[in-house]
Amino acid sequence: MRILLVEDDAHVAEPLKAGLERHGHDVEHVTTGAEALLAGKADLVLLDLGLPDLDGLEVCRRLREFSDVPIIVLTARSEEIDRVIGLQGGADDYVVKPYGFRELLARIEAVTRRASRQRRDAEEEPPADRGKLVVDRRTRRALLDGVALELTRREFDLLAFLAEDGGALRTREEIMDRVWDENWFGSTRTLDVHVGSLRAKLGDPSWIETVRGVGFRLVEPGS
Repeated sequence: MRILLVEDDAHVAEPLKAGLERHGHDVEHVTTGAEALLAGKADLVLLDLGLPDLDGLEVCRRLREFSDVPIIVLTARSEEIDRVIGLQGGADDYVVKPYGFRELLARIEAVTRRASRQRRDAEEEPPADRGKLVVDRRTRRALLDGVALELTRREFDLLAFLAEDGGALRTREEIMDRVWDENWFGSTRTLDVHVGSLRAKLGDPSWIETVRGVGFRLVEPGS
């Protein structure tokens, strides 16, 4: 797998690059946000937030404008609000330094496995038509009243899963397994963050109904 490592601290980047290469990965290391945005195609991005030119969150948002490459943020910022902003900005996972190398490898495997599964699903699944809302995995577009929604990668995946069977109750565990991964290491709080963000972008919170203590379902307002 080709990995783009965006990290300006040589003491962190050099051993990480060497470790990833020992596990068979091809690693391109850059030290600035500008270099990251100009780098060649990668299968995965490991992104530090404290870069010398651009904030890593801005780099994440710009990458998302033209690519759905899986992005794992590596950062010392451990506050919940930082995690929320990172995930809403398009990151697939958020790892706080210091972290164990084996844990990072497991997270890389989980993120790439999920991305591969979602590509297969997109090839096989017809668009989900839920009245005013149409979700097409193949083109990765969601249209509300014919207008495309601006969704992050994870927001789209969450909406697509809920739309597969409109009205069906999806448990929190089902959602985490399908949209994140069965081996997800982080807090399930990230699910609530993405549900809240999706409700805002859909323009009506009643699109996603909460079943307290169980999960969520997609319901067209007024239906």
